[in-house]
Amino acid sequence: MNWLTNFVLPKIRAVVAKKEVPDNLWSKCPGCGQMLFHRELEANLHVCGNCGHHLRLAPDKRLTMLFDEGRYTVIELPKTIADPLRFRDSKRYADRLKDAQGGKGNRDAALVAHGTIGGVAAVVCAFDFGFMGGSMGVAVGEAVLSAARLAVLQEAVLIVIPSSGGARMQEGILSLMQMPRTVLAVEMVKETGRPYIVVLADPTTGGVSASFAMLGDVTLAEPGAVIGFAGSRVIEETIREKLPEGFQRAEYLLEHGMVDMVVHRRELKAALARLLDLLCRKGPAPLPQLAPPRRQQPEYRF
Repeated sequence: MNWLTNFVLPKIRAVVAKKEVPDNLWSKCPGCGQMLFHRELEANLHVCGNCGHHLRLAPDKRLTMLFDEGRYTVIELPKTIADPLRFRDSKRYADRLKDAQGGKGNRDAALVAHGTIGGVAAVVCAFDFGFMGGSMGVAVGEAVLSAARLAVLQEAVLIVIPSSGGARMQEGILSLMQMPRTVLAVEMVKETGRPYIVVLADPTTGGVSASFAMLGDVTLAEPGAVIGFAGSRVIEETIREKLPEGFQRAEYLLEHGMVDMVVHRRELKAALARLLDLLCRKGPAPLPQLAPPRRQQPEYRF
């Protein structure tokens, strides 16, 4: 009986038992509803291979994608007051922050790193929509300001990649004050003559789009990204009119002159490298080598 219990039954259970499948093996494309295998999605930079929809990307993956050889250095951001207004709705704001941080320390909705892109020194501030919708509070304002100061110090290009629902309501007027602070941070970089580039990711709305996100010397956007201030439903209810097809999408803004280029995520690094080469090249561009003109033989008439 011991032989059957200890040896045969475990073998039978191992064959018959239903194997658990991890929940994170598949993702559903918000654009076409196609089920996407996570390894294929990672290899395709979180872009749907069926419809080309650009899924939201974590800031660390975005930084690895953009910097040369995926190498960069994340800077430590100034510590800010966690819950300045002691805000509470259905849940304490301090508890919401802890849940969003997930035990990863004092991180917030923006990550700042520096390195090189196409051999040019660059400071990148990338937003994380997964952290409370990428909302801009005091910590995010400090992140943008720190990125601007570092760009000035290193004589580097400042690149900001916003993905945000706007100002963080739990911080009230303090979150709204980050709008003029981030504008001043951008002006600090521009006064030194260094380029300021914005890559608009999905979504870029609210107080973020009303401040630093629309001040780029060059403004790029990912395909299909929602870009605007108020939501389209709010606008329709206000003006009592039907909005045009594709309103507030990156392609619509490109047609109306609000965006300079819409760039596929796979081509974004190359596009940024070309831009930085053009904007930061020292001295005049080399002239193409032309063949010396052929001397014409004189004509003799007799």
